[in-house]
This record gives sequence, C-alpha cells and structure tokens, in this order.
Amino acid sequence: MAFVIRETGSLRSFRHRNFRLIFASNLVSNIGGWAQRVAQDWLVLELTHSGRDLGLVTGIQFLPSLIFSLYAGSLADRISKRKLLLITNLGAGLTSFILGLLVITHHVKLWHVFVLAFLLGAFGSLDAPVRQAFTSEMVGKSDLANAVSLNSANFNMGRLIGPGVSGLLIAAFHTGPSFLFNAASYLFVIWSLLVIRESDLFIEEKVRTSAKAKQALHYVRARPDILAVMITVFFTGTFGLNFQIYNALMATQIFHKGAATYGFLGTILAIGSLSAAIISARLDMRRDVRFILRFAVIFGAGLTAIAFAPRYLTYALALPIVGMLALTMMISANSYVQGHSDPAIRGRIMGLYLMVFMGGTPFGSPLIGWLCTQIGVRETIALCGAITALTPLVTYLFLRHKLTTPESVKVDDVLVAFYEHK
Repeated sequence: MAFVIRETGSLRSFRHRNFRLIFASNLVSNIGGWAQRVAQDWLVLELTHSGRDLGLVTGIQFLPSLIFSLYAGSLADRISKRKLLLITNLGAGLTSFILGLLVITHHVKLWHVFVLAFLLGAFGSLDAPVRQAFTSEMVGKSDLANAVSLNSANFNMGRLIGPGVSGLLIAAFHTGPSFLFNAASYLFVIWSLLVIRESDLFIEEKVRTSAKAKQALHYVRARPDILAVMITVFFTGTFGLNFQIYNALMATQIFHKGAATYGFLGTILAIGSLSAAIISARLDMRRDVRFILRFAVIFGAGLTAIAFAPRYLTYALALPIVGMLALTMMISANSYVQGHSDPAIRGRIMGLYLMVFMGGTPFGSPLIGWLCTQIGVRETIALCGAITALTPLVTYLFLRHKLTTPESVKVDDVLVAFYEHK
C-alpha cells in the first residue's frame, strides 16, 4: 500500500522513504539517549553528592563538540555521510554498553564515568553535524524546514519518554539498565542506515571548493544574519539550556525529591518542547533573525522566573512553557542556518553551528555547577537566565542595520566579498 502524505501537510517529509526509516530509528535512539542522560546524572550524584562534579561530567561530555564538530562538518562535505553515521553510532553504542556493564557489575568509579562521557561526546560531536547535513539529502531543500521541525519533535518525543522510563528503571534496578537500553537503541539506527536507498537521496550539485574548515568561519563572518544567530545560540546553549543540571539540583537540593520524581521533570519539560516542534512542523513559517532573537529574550526571562518557583509543583508546571520557548527559538535557528547556507559549505556551517551550540558547555557546565555551590541553585539559574535574555538584545543593537534574510547566497560570492572587504 502506498504511503500517501499531502505535499503541503505538516508530515510531508514522510513522503521520503529514507526519512521515514531514519526518523523511526532515531526515535528509539533518542529515548535511549535521554534515559542515559538521566541515569548518568543520577549516577554522578550517587557517587559524589556534588553539584560541581555533575557540572564537570556534563562539561567533559560536551568538550569534544568544541574540538571535533567543525572537523566533522568538513568530513560531511567530502565523504559519504551514511558511512560516517554508521561509524559514529557503532562507537557511541559501545561506550554506553561498557558503562552499563561497569554499573551492573559494581565496578564503576567516577573516572570511568568521565572517560566514557568524553568518548560518548566525541562520537556525538562527529555525528551531529553529519546528521544535520544528511537531513537535506534525505528530503531535499523544499522539505528541509519541515524535516528539521519533525526531527526536533522526534528528539523531544525521546525526551518525553526517556527520562520517565529511566527514572522508573533507576528506582527498580539502579542505573545500569538505562545504559544498556541506550546501547541497544543504537542498533536500530545502524540497521536503518544499512537499508536506506542511496538512489533516493537528494545530492545537490556543489561548486568545486576545497573542504577547509576555516572557510566556514569566513563565510559566517561575512554573513551578519547567520553570525547574529550563532552568537545567540552560543549563549543560549551555554547558559540557558542546562536543564540536566538545573532539574537535578532543583529536585534533589531544593525540593528534596528522589530519582523517579527527578525523571518526571525531564518528561514534563519535553511536553512543552514537543508542542513547539509539532507547531513548527505544522505552520512551517519562514522565520527571520529577529524572530529568533526575540524568542531567545523571552526564554531567558522565563528561565529567570522559574528559578524562584516556591514549590516543586510550581516548578514542574512552568517547565513546559519554558521548554516551548526554548525549542521554538532553537528550531528556528537550526532551520534558518541550514536553509540559508550554500550546499557546497553546508556541512562545515552545521559543524560550526553545533560547535557554537555545544562548545560552550565544557566551560559553562562546570562553572554553573561551581556557582550552585557558591551562591545557590536558584541564584545561579536566575543569573543564567539573565545572560540568555541580555545577549540577543546586545547582539541586535550591534548588528540591527545588517540583519537581512537573503534567499540564496553562494559560498564563492560571499568569500570573494569577504576577502575584498578585508
């Protein structure tokens, strides 16, 4: 029976067989990934009872994004994205399996968590920009914005289910099964990558250009619109999107709750994020840079407000609203950068985008963990929200006269103009 989807509908990317396969396998993997995140945070708190160490392990896991993302984007512009994704998913699954074995055999130490978090982050940093660039090849340019919104919905469906599942597993069997579940989830992604049809991919003709990572830096510097988005994404990712730390410390140190209740916070946060992704996929509106900056300001203000929630229930009920604001901004930023970058350099641009998005976490997360021990959990969250809100305002003031939304900008034209300007 044919799979029929309206060409203008919110699910139109599902017309593409390759996208359907990857979407389904990624859902399983996202559930497993969120289950591991909750289990890893809980394991660190059990081993150390320290917010500083929780921030440190998060920083270590995202450190590879600062090191490898731009290089991965360069690889994505040169060799088969499908083969790269097979390697990264196999490696990530293996690290989760090893950590699960260490936990269930009662041999796990804090340094094991640090090392394996770094390795998982390394595979993830290589995977993310390749996966982002691969999306356009699966659905084509006309369905790219819709596919980005659906992928965000997928990610947040994983966030909706994974933390709750992990909280129940931790309460019943400790943290080990959550890591093993995540390891098994990567097998679904590997299978889907093996069975996709390369003949159905949308390979855009690229101009002949050497795949040097520094070209992405020059390209962004010559594009004030993308530069403004990336600056905003950096500060939002570094200070705003640290709900792993915020929820863990609010649940344990402020509201004095257990593992299942902490897992529930991740699930309820995903309700708002998933709502934003579904709305974005349905409306598929053309958002400009000002829209992205505006939502970053509102998200930062919302984060500051929930820092002073008087009770657990108040905090939990506010999380979906904050999550919806955050994801609306991030979906818009992601689809804008992908949709307004030349295909010849898109892999490197997405590598730079993801390096900017996650590259501040290795420094931000330990700093946030340390601040929580020095000035308090609520005060730290409020400060991070204020930074998140102020950054796009300052960015807009400096770049407001240059913020245009070009329909199509070729890499050669931008780089030539950039060097002539210099």
